[in-house]
Amino acid sequence: MPTFSVLIVEDQARFRDAFVHSLTNVRDIQLLGVAPDLIQGMRLFDQYRPDVLLVDLDLPGGSGIELIRHASHVKPDCEVMVISVFGDEQHVLSSIEAGATGYLLKDSLALDLPGQLRSLRAGGSPISPIIARRLLLRLAPAPAGAPMPVPQDPSMGALLEEDAIALSEQESRVLHLAAKGFTFDEIAQFMSVSSHTVTTYVKRVYRKLHVRSKVEAIYEARRLGWLRD
Repeated sequence: MPTFSVLIVEDQARFRDAFVHSLTNVRDIQLLGVAPDLIQGMRLFDQYRPDVLLVDLDLPGGSGIELIRHASHVKPDCEVMVISVFGDEQHVLSSIEAGATGYLLKDSLALDLPGQLRSLRAGGSPISPIIARRLLLRLAPAPAGAPMPVPQDPSMGALLEEDAIALSEQESRVLHLAAKGFTFDEIAQFMSVSSHTVTTYVKRVYRKLHVRSKVEAIYEARRLGWLRD
């Protein structure tokens, strides 16, 4: 079984201890370090470049979202699992927009943490059921007969939906190049990054647009006005 490395950034001792206990002596997981605040979290992330970042949002010294953005910039293929007491829409969407790929509430920690991280590394997006339900309700179509919003200015093109999560600069560039017909290997050459990094950007674009293929992603991005024909 392939191994992967994990860095924990959590300020509350009882949760840090629980995380460490859960991940210690797990054959396929290498625990690189534990940080109690944002500054040390940044330092350890730059030092170790983990495969998975396990991070709380409410940290001494700043928000964990700052660390998520930093991780996405420094190591785009790092998977980020948020574990927080905050389950509100603003925190969840801000975390996802910053680059988080999983989100668990601390009251759901009876779940198998190593298993959740393995799922994350395998391309899944572990998320607490209550948060998943909120997101599904937010994305649910309007009731039958409800009027569809129409742009007031025709020059705006497709209507930008309020709940659309913006792409990062790198994700947007990958999407634009893909829409022009370039392969992912060609895009990697243009951007001077590895094919794996491009694949990571593509995966995040799919998650943000709630699609499963390049064709669907391009269609949805055009519908939202992010791409022009």
